[in-house]
Amino acid sequence: MHWYTITPLDILLFRDCKPFSPGEGSWAKGLFPPMPITVFQALRSLLPKSSNKSERSKQDLTFLGPFLLDNNHTLWLPTPKDLVCLYPPGKDRKTASNDWSEIQRLQPIDYQDGIWKHLVFDGGQIDPLVLNKKWNGNISPPKPWIKAEALFKYLEGKKDWCKEDFHSNPWKTQVLPHIHMQADKRQVKDADGYFTEVAVRLEDGWSFVAAFSEEISESVVRLGGEGHRAIVSRLQLEANTTLFEQLNFLSKGDRSSKIPEFAYLLTPGLALFAEARYSSYPSAWKQQLKGCATDKALLWGGVSTMRKDIDNKTKEEFALLPQRAFVPPGTVYVFNGEVPTNPQLLPEKDGRWLETFKQLNYGKLLWGQGT
Repeated sequence: MHWYTITPLDILLFRDCKPFSPGEGSWAKGLFPPMPITVFQALRSLLPKSSNKSERSKQDLTFLGPFLLDNNHTLWLPTPKDLVCLYPPGKDRKTASNDWSEIQRLQPIDYQDGIWKHLVFDGGQIDPLVLNKKWNGNISPPKPWIKAEALFKYLEGKKDWCKEDFHSNPWKTQVLPHIHMQADKRQVKDADGYFTEVAVRLEDGWSFVAAFSEEISESVVRLGGEGHRAIVSRLQLEANTTLFEQLNFLSKGDRSSKIPEFAYLLTPGLALFAEARYSSYPSAWKQQLKGCATDKALLWGGVSTMRKDIDNKTKEEFALLPQRAFVPPGTVYVFNGEVPTNPQLLPEKDGRWLETFKQLNYGKLLWGQGT
């Protein structure tokens, strides 16, 4: 695997799965950071074209990422979802995000504690994770990005934190209005009308970092919608031993000799709970889990125009592509002593689409001790 930086030259636009068509009040939101397959396809487009049919059908490309890298070559990853900031009484968590007193990890419910012993939760779901500490102040999640160095210590059971371990989103959103005008008139087209899109601009000095199984030279590539571009450069790791070790750990993600107590989701995962129904954890994991800390799912799908009329081949009808609810990176799973054998959070089925997810390292888990 070769590591590359992807540095945007302009704003970036990655549409979410919401069905979209121009019209009054139409608002196209975006998904950021982009899904792995989006960045993978951009890097794959830089491979030399070949007339050899066997080479064109090559399916053994692998990919890992994307992650965030700042101008100091510090690697940033999604903050674990089981961490919460405790603010002293009188502090507003919305205006004083760095003034927390301490950071705690959510824990499985202790039914021996008098607070919980009379409560009953839905038997069809796992119990929630809670803060096993009395606190009179405000509580909220920490900033969404954590230093890789701090995350690896977290996987080893770290309990003390500093404010420099976390970072807010290093980007700003930019609303792009679009108006389709009638030809030779100063009026908006009724059919297209007015619509807006939400783009993202990374802060200066920030870039994506990702691993790709093929060697490519420095190039400019199209990334996302509207033809926006980014520079792809080989990451020079020889001069940065720490970064090399961190990226090497992400590539392997192996368990230690000890039985893991919890798992951290590094990349978007896919958890099939029942037939055509997705959840934050697979149904097969239910008996193995003490708890799961996660956020809302990342929906990925879209709109397609498909030919359905058998008699009239030229007639096209509106249709939706299948949507999958991906589990967001940073999700944490706490186990009860028995852990799954599958190293990736993906359905245990066969199929070309599933093989693609495996090669692109969707659902990659990092294993931890010391909950």
